[in-house]
Amino acid sequence: MAAQTFIAISELHPNFSHPKLAGIIIGKSDVKSFPDRKNIGEDRYTFSFTVKDSADFFINVTAWGHDAYIIGLANSFNVGDCVVIENPLVTNKDPEKGDRFCPTTPSLYRLIVSEVHSQVRLCADMPTIDRLLPLIHLPVKDPGDFYSLGDIVANGQSLDGTVINILAAVKSIGELKQFTTSDGRRGQRLEVKLFDDSVSSFPLVCWDREAIQLVQTLIPKETVLFVTDAKISFDSFRNGMTATVNSKTIITVNPVDSITDVYTVSQLKQKAQETPEAFFGITYSFISKLDLDSSVSKVIKTRCSRCKFQVTEDTQSCTNQLCPGRDQVFSASTGFDLLVDFTDHTGTLHSCTMRSPVAEKALGCSTEEFTSLTDDERTAMKWKFLLERCKIYVKILPSTKTKSWVRGVVLAYSLADPGEVKQHMSALLQPL
Repeated sequence: MAAQTFIAISELHPNFSHPKLAGIIIGKSDVKSFPDRKNIGEDRYTFSFTVKDSADFFINVTAWGHDAYIIGLANSFNVGDCVVIENPLVTNKDPEKGDRFCPTTPSLYRLIVSEVHSQVRLCADMPTIDRLLPLIHLPVKDPGDFYSLGDIVANGQSLDGTVINILAAVKSIGELKQFTTSDGRRGQRLEVKLFDDSVSSFPLVCWDREAIQLVQTLIPKETVLFVTDAKISFDSFRNGMTATVNSKTIITVNPVDSITDVYTVSQLKQKAQETPEAFFGITYSFISKLDLDSSVSKVIKTRCSRCKFQVTEDTQSCTNQLCPGRDQVFSASTGFDLLVDFTDHTGTLHSCTMRSPVAEKALGCSTEEFTSLTDDERTAMKWKFLLERCKIYVKILPSTKTKSWVRGVVLAYSLADPGEVKQHMSALLQPL
């Protein structure tokens, strides 16, 4: 199998010749340029990214070269992509220089990629991709080591200038603001409002193009972030605390690793009635409704990247009058947009949302592959999933219409391990 030819990040050593590794991109910086000391009048270009290949190991990679090579390489992958890195230079970390400005990693080394010696390409090996994709949801720090927004507000200015981890949900995503500095450099700024059960609105500011691109794809009120090494400052203009994404920050979207509470369907419904805030849980249930064989337009939808409003595939602008990006270049994404029911011995939770990329991973196919299937093949795929005991990580949203209506969003989905189900069964079968 192709995956066996890759060296694990944990085994890398400077003595290796022609190392080849595969990993998922969990962080990436913007391209920067510096005057080249060897060639006066010319610039050298660079950017860094962080790649992970197991639950515990990840490493920083820095690419150097001419503008066309570096800009082309930086544009060839994003956070969440799986890549293969061939023949990088394995070198010791330098805590006094470049590594001060990169995410903290467990590896003793860092990798250097150059135009002449190295290659970075998107991974095409499906077993490797399947192994790597779940790692994007594992925080790079202890998932229990974070400040609540209430803790940050309560500590106030004593936290000014510190770097901490935050676990919170996305409330809203602001507009992208473009500006030009006094020395002629162009910049951008975007503010995300976070919330948790202690604070209703807290600002997280992004200045890097890469971080902005990542947060613009998030769905407000449905997305949780584990933000490692965010810088906390006191903003005298607002007279309050602010978090900022910097070059050391890693943002983990929907960190399922931090969700541990197990519920029956009945318990999920009961808690939704009692709790006005969104909450998270695991349920061991059966998929009882999955309409894969209805029309493709009901299974695959195109949405505005800014406000997630549904649009037609060939549209040139968002039709949502309240879209925060109406005056910006329009961008949309197409993906699975499924409604699923799941059932256990206590009841059924109806019409839970399961979107890409969770749906792509669960179904084992892309939207392009799905559209090329025949009706019979879609029906066969549907029956492969129905009535299988699954481990479902779910977010339950507070009702907006009637108190009896519970909305669920599937964050992760996999076939349940029978031993794990048995372990939790005694709790599941307790009378409510």
